[in-house]
Amino acid sequence: MAKSPETEQPQKAIGWAARDNTGTFSPFHFSRRETGADDVTIKILFCGICHSDLHCARNEWGVTNYPIVPGHEIVGTVTKVGNNVSKFKEGDKVGVGVLVASCQKCESCQQGLENYCPNMILTYNSIDRDGTKTYGGYSDLIVVDQHYVLRFPDNMPLDAGAPLLCAGITVYSPMKYYGMTEPGKHLGVAGLGGLGHVAVKIGKAFGLKVTVISTSPKKESEAISKLGADAFLVSSDPAKVKAAMGTMDYIIDTVSAVHSLAPLLGLLKVNGKLVTVGLPEKPLEVPIFALVGARRLVGGSNVGGMKETQEMLDFCAKHNIAADIELVRMDQINTAMERLAKSDVKYRFVIDVGNSKLQ
Repeated sequence: MAKSPETEQPQKAIGWAARDNTGTFSPFHFSRRETGADDVTIKILFCGICHSDLHCARNEWGVTNYPIVPGHEIVGTVTKVGNNVSKFKEGDKVGVGVLVASCQKCESCQQGLENYCPNMILTYNSIDRDGTKTYGGYSDLIVVDQHYVLRFPDNMPLDAGAPLLCAGITVYSPMKYYGMTEPGKHLGVAGLGGLGHVAVKIGKAFGLKVTVISTSPKKESEAISKLGADAFLVSSDPAKVKAAMGTMDYIIDTVSAVHSLAPLLGLLKVNGKLVTVGLPEKPLEVPIFALVGARRLVGGSNVGGMKETQEMLDFCAKHNIAADIELVRMDQINTAMERLAKSDVKYRFVIDVGNSKLQ
């Protein structure tokens, strides 16, 4: 007879889980493994709410295995380390991002690209090597192999730094890989949400000219005066879009809803690069003539490996970059999810796990 989530592992844990595609959260008792020789046990203090958490909670991608405890922007304090752990000690402030294991043998892993390992194990809604389910950061504790734990810089705020573990690396990695870091070049950021607002900050830190591309005119003042963007383009204004055609070197597309790529491609110069990091529910059409006619590129990117994620955290700490957040308690998750679905957040919800009553 199969064990219940509460008894299949030795360490008792509690979180908030969605149990069906309504995506409604409620308290959930489950368990974590004991701290192994290479493991770090972490008391979770904060956990960001990523848009992918909403997709998974409602099974909008068709891959959810209920019950699900989301959360992969985890920050906390080390409470125990295994005998082989040398990187961390009790009391350290650490983070856990999108993945908690990989094969460490394949070509991707050998290149420090664990995020592209075909046997990568996600922080939640995945199956661990022992056959048990993984549960994420909407919970009180987590046990993770030291290789997948990140050191939090001393000057990084724990709450506002949490979203960098997904949103930050999701925009930092393609900037680095696709060469979108040359000072003075022009970067367009499509969508000013959880990912987009961090992309603006990181782009400015690289010395780029940054233009925010948005459907919402009301975001212009904040994009420029608060986030530091150089310009703002309302994508629904045909005259302004026409005037901006062929002016951008790169665009990071953070939009997670179905949308047309043609207008974005038209904004690019010859040899321009459009990199998509949003994950719409349905495939997007790629207008081939817009690519061929100006030797443009459309690419994609998916978070980053462990080395690059640590590099991103250190870069953000050096440049005083953190997310703009709204703290919520665990019992406010359902309201936060409803607001997130309406894009009613500036710009990332973070659960104050350490100060929440979980039951």
